[in-house]
Amino acid sequence: MGVRVLLEEIGAPYELIQTTIDMDKPRPAEQLALNPNGWVPVLTWGDNAMYECAAITTFLCDRHPKANLAPGVNEAARGLYLQTLVYFSSSVQNAFQLDYYPDRFADMPADEPGAQRRGIRRLRETWKVIDDQIGDNEWILGDRFSAADIYLFMLTTWLNTPRGQPSADEFPNVKRIADAVMQRPSVQLVYEGWIAEQAGG
Repeated sequence: MGVRVLLEEIGAPYELIQTTIDMDKPRPAEQLALNPNGWVPVLTWGDNAMYECAAITTFLCDRHPKANLAPGVNEAARGLYLQTLVYFSSSVQNAFQLDYYPDRFADMPADEPGAQRRGIRRLRETWKVIDDQIGDNEWILGDRFSAADIYLFMLTTWLNTPRGQPSADEFPNVKRIADAVMQRPSVQLVYEGWIAEQAGG
């Protein structure tokens, strides 16, 4: 959904392709051909395809510089922008995987609860790193809104406190940015159902 928000912000025409995300069902062959992991998102254009959300984010922003969603390669903020995207994908998302998919990290089923507990602790650690990084900044990159803020918002929607995961409320700087991102028309459109669920809950 974060990639959809990016596409809405960019204003590029796109088409959603129905796929399977149910972990208990086999992935269609055509989905595995594009991403052998069977995960989403996958971006296709022409005869090309790519996966990994951070890579897609970087690609789309570089391909559509007029949308002003990322610093250019020669701008000082480019390093922080790339660092944050990679940290989101390699550390924060990995912590989510520890909790949601402990079988990927444990040798035996009996060890899976330990992996989940570590995942929940790791979520708190990684979100604290991001919260401290933001500090008093208006956005992740200071006074400039970017795709990194969209990515942050997307990841906060994955937090599930009934599972023991932290609430975004524990990280005031993260929460402040997530709340601001949620007001954007692109997010209101793409996350309409999720936003309605939160209001009803």
